[in-house]
Amino acid sequence: MSKNIYVGNLPWSTTEDDVRDAFAQFGEVTRVSLINDHETGRFRGFGFVEMDSGGDEAITALDGSDFGGRTLKVNEARPRAPRPKRW
Repeated sequence: MSKNIYVGNLPWSTTEDDVRDAFAQFGEVTRVSLINDHETGRFRGFGFVEMDSGGDEAITALDGSDFGGRTLKVNEARPRAPRPKRW
């Protein structure tokens, strides 16, 4: 079963390949998704990694580690809470 992992506090210059490389040392990365602001299109500093294997090891090893001069926040992604509709 694949694991969806939240990755926060990423440097603004981070690319999907940078994140994929960091997580690939722990197992198979199936998807990397960096989140951009809907209005400005700028990277928001966080994203998600989906792994088929090695997810728990990656979370343990990378949470609190230095990545491009920033301290990563890495944990298992939680489902998004329902948001009220905007009119």
